[in-house]
Amino acid sequence: MTAIRPLVAGNWKMNGLKSALGEAQALYESLAAADPLPMDVMLCPPSTLLMAMASALNDTELLVGAQDCHTEPSGAHTGDISAEMLADAGARAVIVGHSERRAEHGESDALVSAKAVAAYRAGLTAIVCIGETESERKQGRTLDRVASQLQGSVPEHATAASTVIAYEPVWAIGTGLTPTPVDIAEVHGFIRERLSSIVGSAGAAQMRLLYGGSVKPDNAAELMAVTNVNGALVGGASLKADDLFAIVSVYRALTA
Repeated sequence: MTAIRPLVAGNWKMNGLKSALGEAQALYESLAAADPLPMDVMLCPPSTLLMAMASALNDTELLVGAQDCHTEPSGAHTGDISAEMLADAGARAVIVGHSERRAEHGESDALVSAKAVAAYRAGLTAIVCIGETESERKQGRTLDRVASQLQGSVPEHATAASTVIAYEPVWAIGTGLTPTPVDIAEVHGFIRERLSSIVGSAGAAQMRLLYGGSVKPDNAAELMAVTNVNGALVGGASLKADDLFAIVSVYRALTA
C-alpha cells in the first residue's frame, strides 16, 4: 500500500456568523507560513458561509466542504440544498451521514448512500460518517454496527478518490470521551478490511479513514498515530484557527 495523504477536516456544524470568516483567514495565514503541507486541510462551514469562505480561500491550499446535501439536483424541496448547488458555491466535498443527521433527522443508511451518489454526480468528494452509539458499544455491537453502516451507506461504485470514511463513535462526540488507541485501531482495521468487499482490495487500501470524536490539540498526536487513521474529522476544536492549526501541526510532525 502506498502512502495515503491525510485529511484534517473541520466541521463547524451549526456555528458561525460572517464574523467567523476571520478564523478561516487566520487558519489560511498560519498554513501559508508553514512548510508545504503533507496533508489536506478542509473547513466545512454552515451553508450560509460556504460561498463567502470558498471565495476568500480560492487558489489557496485550504479546502472548503459542506455539511449535507439533498439527493436530487433540483426540485421542489424547500429548505434543502443540492450537491450541484454546493459545488457551484465552491465546495470540494460534502459530509453525509453525520451521526447528528442520522439521530436528529432519522437518516437511514440508504439515504446516506443516495447522498453520496449525489455528491459524486456533482463532482464532490463524499465524506461518509459511520459509528456506534453508547448503548451499542456497551452491548458489544460496535463492529456489527460499523459493518452494517458501511454496507448500507457506501455506494458500490465508491472509489478512494471520491470517498472518505469518517469513523465517529457517537458517544465520544462533544463529550470529551475518546476510545483508546487500541479500540480505534481495531475499528479502523476492521473498516479497511470490510471495505474490500464493497470497493475492492485496491480501493480499500487507498481510501482515507478519518477518526472523529472529541479530537483536540492535546490528544491529536496519540489519535493520529494509530494505524489506519488517515486524518481527523474535527468538531468544536475546528472553530478556532489556533486549535485546528495545532492539530494540523501535530500531523505535520507525525508525517515529517
